[in-house]
Amino acid sequence: MWTGWPNRVAYGAAQTIHLPVCFVLPLGIVRSPRETYARDLSGGYATGPEALFVAPGSFMCPYIKNGTGSAPGERKTSLRIELAGIAAIGDPSVFLSFFRRTLAVTRRLWHNTDEYFYIPGGDRSENPGVFRKGKEALMQNPQCVVILDFGAQYTQLIARRVRECGVFSVVLPCATALDDIRAYEPRGLILSGGPSCILDADAPRCDAGIYELGVPILGICYGMQLTSVLLGGDAGACSLREYGRVQMTVDKRDSGLLEGLDEQSYCWMSHTYQVLRLPEGFEAIAHTDSCPIAAMANVERQIYGVQFHPEVTHTEQGRLILENFLLKICRLKGDWNMEAYAEIAVRDIRKQVGDGTVLLGLSGGVDSAVAAALLYRAIGNRLTCVYVDHGFMRAGETDQVVDVFTKTFPVELVHADASEQFFADLKGVTEPEQKRKIIGRDFVDVFKKEAQKLGKRDHFAQGTIYPDVIESGNVKGSAVIKSHHNVGGLPKELGFESLVEPLRMLFKDEVRKLGVALGLPESLVRRQPFPGPGLAIRVIGELTPDKVRIVRESDLILREEIANAGLDRSISQYFTVLTGARSVGVMGDERTYAYAVAIRAVTTDDFMTADVAQIPYPLLNHIAGRIVGEVKGVNRVLYDITTKPPASIEWE
Repeated sequence: MWTGWPNRVAYGAAQTIHLPVCFVLPLGIVRSPRETYARDLSGGYATGPEALFVAPGSFMCPYIKNGTGSAPGERKTSLRIELAGIAAIGDPSVFLSFFRRTLAVTRRLWHNTDEYFYIPGGDRSENPGVFRKGKEALMQNPQCVVILDFGAQYTQLIARRVRECGVFSVVLPCATALDDIRAYEPRGLILSGGPSCILDADAPRCDAGIYELGVPILGICYGMQLTSVLLGGDAGACSLREYGRVQMTVDKRDSGLLEGLDEQSYCWMSHTYQVLRLPEGFEAIAHTDSCPIAAMANVERQIYGVQFHPEVTHTEQGRLILENFLLKICRLKGDWNMEAYAEIAVRDIRKQVGDGTVLLGLSGGVDSAVAAALLYRAIGNRLTCVYVDHGFMRAGETDQVVDVFTKTFPVELVHADASEQFFADLKGVTEPEQKRKIIGRDFVDVFKKEAQKLGKRDHFAQGTIYPDVIESGNVKGSAVIKSHHNVGGLPKELGFESLVEPLRMLFKDEVRKLGVALGLPESLVRRQPFPGPGLAIRVIGELTPDKVRIVRESDLILREEIANAGLDRSISQYFTVLTGARSVGVMGDERTYAYAVAIRAVTTDDFMTADVAQIPYPLLNHIAGRIVGEVKGVNRVLYDITTKPPASIEWE
């Protein structure tokens, strides 16, 4: 029975849920008088004026009655389910399926009121919501893709590319139980690549039952090889290992996955093993000169595999392949965006922090700024920011950081100048990893002292992003490239209850998009990326105040000229490096023996790979002239023309 919509809907278990008479139509769409969202029982998704969303393990409740004075987060003490009745029209099996789901959800709601949470579908006063099992359950987009991680460095890049297509994704370990995968109600599965040999006895596996879930599946690299093996095919060593850009020929476009692709295009390969024999029902749909089965498909079962990496930008038409899989094969709507992620992040922060206070390590860069914005939206003035000044900031940056954050966020900001301590502890140190570890140690030490001065704060927050995690070797299967002081967990000596990292699974460009969605100033969101250790890792060899001065002054010239040329938006990152090498030069008819400064400038969209920025030679010549002429101690300027990989973006 409808009595109208409440003015306010509570999170948590509600006192009474009224379920009106529902009619099951032949197509499997459940209808009710007032709902605006619909999902058919076969997996499709649609909108309509009178549709009720019904899915396994979840419920779209048209009416939730709150107790007097209820508020978001308030737990109710009782729950009563009222089923007015159900009538079936058409296929009886559809009705039975719906009834079983309804009965199962009803029983769980009755016995476990505190295990279900109301999630708003928009305006809380009008739109319906979803009850989902488990306090740790994510607020999911109804259209979800699950990515199974087999230890690849590119796994989160896959997730990012999926989100670029407007689809929400969840990354799970490859060994996740089948029931746990099913609980996410995925509309598709993607199996990542990985560093393991498919022939090894201890090679990672997933539950073969995923191929019986009835949802489209895409295996990438190792994921393709595993799919072949689990379904009766074979995989083994390549006759010729492929790495890098390889020309691929499309053999069949009617498979759906490669629809619209050019007959020949370049893809990114990185493999020692490949599919040797196809499983029954599969066909090869693409090849390269050394890989006869570069892609495979079983159209009837909607199971696909590619030996290359469509998630990497070097695969020319990788985006189209993923769009084909997500939007055409999985039939997803593609309406996921960073505004939706912001809602999830804020909710997760509130759940983790509760009524507690948070201390944020603020570097002044984009990452920590966006983290601060999320935290402020979630908990308001219960956030305190501590800016540890290690003395390695760019010219004028410390003053800018303090000014921006005192005006943008009305929260407590502590400026701790610890430059003397950092320089003293780094004296005589030349090895890059040792530098990073000392900086990280001192950062924690200074932060701890400032935290003690402030009094108890419950949680510690920082702006860690996923490339930091990968390069630090904190993802299964990834090597340590360089340590990041903000990666590695929460130091026990700090005495905080938990570590809050709302950006940990995002890439740099996603962080910028999130900053825009949060309403941050353009000048802040578009700032040049800057590493936590600052200019300390842009001085090769031992650190001294004079060397840091050289980098700071040369970097300022570079930034000024790039901005004046209008290239500051098209070049992803640009900076100078003091190489540590000195050479003979001639200045003013006199012999000099001074340092060589290198310019590093790259273009990238994910900071996992990067190309050299094509700065016009006349501009480079002008920049070099200014640096040599204005920066004391420099007589030579170099331009780094190495891509990532094999180089990293930073020199240390």
